[in-house]
Amino acid sequence: MLVVEDEPSIADVLSIALRYHGFEVSTAATVRQARYLVERVRPDAVLLDVMLPDGDGRELGRELRTAQPETAIVFLTARDAPAEIVGALGVGDDYITKPFHIDEVVARIAAVLRRTRPADVLPRRPPLRHGDLELDETTYSVRRAGRSTQLTPTEYALLRFLVRNAGQIVPKEQLLRHVWQYEHAAESTVVETYISYLRRKLDALGPPLITTRRGVGYGLV
Repeated sequence: MLVVEDEPSIADVLSIALRYHGFEVSTAATVRQARYLVERVRPDAVLLDVMLPDGDGRELGRELRTAQPETAIVFLTARDAPAEIVGALGVGDDYITKPFHIDEVVARIAAVLRRTRPADVLPRRPPLRHGDLELDETTYSVRRAGRSTQLTPTEYALLRFLVRNAGQIVPKEQLLRHVWQYEHAAESTVVETYISYLRRKLDALGPPLITTRRGVGYGLV
């Protein structure tokens, strides 16, 4: 996996998250560095910023598509105009706008690789389990009592954090920081909204799983 991003803090966050999920990661901050690493590493996927200090990431994407058509390309940029998105998708396999949620980035890279590469390219991580609930951290799929349910990337990130903190009540403010990167949004209703989405999907497969401690937060039964 090659991350091409000229902002060091963003490159670090992406690299840490991707390595945590089992990817081998190289990084480049310029078109020149990226060209060198593409030839040396021949990555399965490239996460490519559009605006780079020495060139346009889309041009680099076109070069890469011609030279290594088997490599998956995911663009990452602050540009969100429809024409920009359509143009980038004409070159790459996906397009993510900034600001982004890191779990969504990882999920979408994994989804692109499932479409474009053999199954053995994807790093395998042991599933997370809680009771009859199982989360596959490679495919981002969820099963309960042997039955599958489809979650959005945000729903998955919220449920995964609750599973990793099973046995305790997680404060709402902690969920806002971890899942949504909200630092000062104690009055936000987004947590309640997504908890209701999860309950609707999970409770259809078994007994109620998510518990509420009013005025505090949420946990798993």
